[in-house]
Amino acid sequence: MGSQRKHPGTQYPGPKPRAARRRHPLRTILLALLAVAILVPVAAGAYLYNLGQIYQSRTNIIASPFPAESTRPQPHAPGPEAAGSGGQGGAPGAGAAAGTAPGTAAGTAAQEADPYADAALNILVMGSDSRGATADDALSGANSNQRADTLMLVHIPADRSRIYSISLMRDLWIGIPDHGQAKINAALAVGGVPLMVQTVEALFQQRIDHVAMIDFEGFKGMTDALGGVPVNVPEPFVSRHDNFAFSAGTQTLDGEHALEFVRERYAFADGDYQRVRNQQAFVRALFAKNLSPETLLNPVKLHNVLSAMAPFISVDSGLDAATLARLALELRDVRAGDMVMFTLPTLGIGTSADGQSIVLPDPWAVDIISQALADDSLDTYVASGALAGGH
Repeated sequence: MGSQRKHPGTQYPGPKPRAARRRHPLRTILLALLAVAILVPVAAGAYLYNLGQIYQSRTNIIASPFPAESTRPQPHAPGPEAAGSGGQGGAPGAGAAAGTAPGTAAGTAAQEADPYADAALNILVMGSDSRGATADDALSGANSNQRADTLMLVHIPADRSRIYSISLMRDLWIGIPDHGQAKINAALAVGGVPLMVQTVEALFQQRIDHVAMIDFEGFKGMTDALGGVPVNVPEPFVSRHDNFAFSAGTQTLDGEHALEFVRERYAFADGDYQRVRNQQAFVRALFAKNLSPETLLNPVKLHNVLSAMAPFISVDSGLDAATLARLALELRDVRAGDMVMFTLPTLGIGTSADGQSIVLPDPWAVDIISQALADDSLDTYVASGALAGGH
């Protein structure tokens, strides 16, 4: 049977071609941006939570850092806004509520409701050298051979515009409550952290809100984690420990040499005075390096820095991760140039009745600074230039 030829002009039914899908580039871009907007905060929040957990789990808590309440100055007056907030938080320096562990939901809520959040803060920072020392005894308040090699009263004004750090000479000859006259750093040896807090509070008649003790070994780990810290060395010297020569001017110090730099005092004619100046120079440089974009924008470096430092820090229970995060937010506009460091003016070197070489306090300077702390007016005191006795 012959095949039928299709007529050239005839069309036969078949599947219709699929219409091309319309593209919506604007919608695609908006969806992508929405995904980024959701994922980035989540990732950042998870990262910050991780940093908080490192701090919370690796720092040491000083169980009883403060002396008996009856011996202490009154808490700072809260700011007007905080006073009217109706918060339930306790006074600074009171620690967590009884039976509430720091970092728990209840403890965090109490911290967040702190009515003193807008007040000035005083933080006592002690730097100790763990070589041959019984730090655990000092933290517990027991007698020990632990002495504070570095004492700094850090004052943060209510407006959070600056950070002031007042260095106290470790051989400053003052009254230790219930122990007579002695070098100020002896308070840590005979009564641990509580007596050291009580001694500084008695000196300035100002309440200490938080306490931090930092082992010098922590500076070493943090410096290496930062990749070295550029420090402006005030004057040249050769350290007695490893004979390392420090030249005047800016040098990038690794952890080992940073430790030598803050420890050395025998190489200087004025001994501890120059050591305190060197410690101030290092802390200032460390602060600047931590605030630099190369650190803040590097998650790995931030993680390493905190991991290296946290095990060498002991704090009161109130200085937890949530409190530090809130304080960091309040200080977000503070830069390295806003950190003011000076030494409590003194009357120079003297000799005690029992033959010890001591640093003589300047009662006038102590009174003036005490009033400036009470009035939250350290900026006026610093601007007056009355710092010669400490520099």
